[in-house]
Amino acid sequence: MRVFSPPAALHLRLGDTVIDVTHRALVMGILNINDDSFSGDGRLDLDWALKRALEMVAQGADIIDVGGESARTNRDPVDESVEIARTKPFFERFQQLISSASPRDEAQLFPPLLSLNTWRPGVVRGLLDVGFDLLNDMSALPDDTNARLCAKIGAALLIMHSKGEPKVPHRHVTYPDIMSEMVAFFEEKTELARRAGVSRESIVLDPGIDFAKQVEDNLTILRNLPQLAGIGYPILVPVSRKGVIGRVLGLPSPSDRDAGTIACIVSGWLRGASIFRVHNVDAAWMALRTMEVMR
Repeated sequence: MRVFSPPAALHLRLGDTVIDVTHRALVMGILNINDDSFSGDGRLDLDWALKRALEMVAQGADIIDVGGESARTNRDPVDESVEIARTKPFFERFQQLISSASPRDEAQLFPPLLSLNTWRPGVVRGLLDVGFDLLNDMSALPDDTNARLCAKIGAALLIMHSKGEPKVPHRHVTYPDIMSEMVAFFEEKTELARRAGVSRESIVLDPGIDFAKQVEDNLTILRNLPQLAGIGYPILVPVSRKGVIGRVLGLPSPSDRDAGTIACIVSGWLRGASIFRVHNVDAAWMALRTMEVMR
């Protein structure tokens, strides 16, 4: 295994917050305010969502990723107005509640940053007035609309690699060379985002595990993360409970895949990833903190 050698400094800017992610990885907790998450952990309940977010903060989450629509391709998209109605009240109320919470350790980002998980510009526009720190966009950035909206409020932008439209299955997509494809994709899309006004330090790259990829594509990406890290942007690895883990371990139920998730997190951190989007925040926090003292 090639172990990634971190650069002298790698920073992530989210609004007025600048984070050094060179040596300390960030934990992004998944909060599904919907009832059809693939892992079965979402609810259409604002009070539950607020309580769950505070639990994840206590477990060490640096970022809370809030989504009102499942990314599952075997479900129809919800209306934009529904997605806004599910997520906006959370953003409005969370900042009022966080003052009652405490960080798990002194290095945790606190108060935590808030990520809006959506791909539709109409939803992004609907939350500009309440604000968010990061846009987790799974659209593969077909144009610069979401980038311009992020630049308008100073939010960071996560660019995910995929092929085709979101919410549509792409099970038969193949790549002659998946790593060369991804490097070229990210070079093009980061330039698009920067021309739209997003600063270089406000861009995060996401290899899009399980999105328009076969099992071996996903494994190739996870093995070769240093090639992506070498582009010079923070890398988010969203592998938590994903289908690739289920295929490797023969586990059909996502809730049984946490051990495989931790293995991917440790491997990803050693290969240069900076942010890990997870369901089990507590386990991820403990794994990363343990790894950090051994580097």
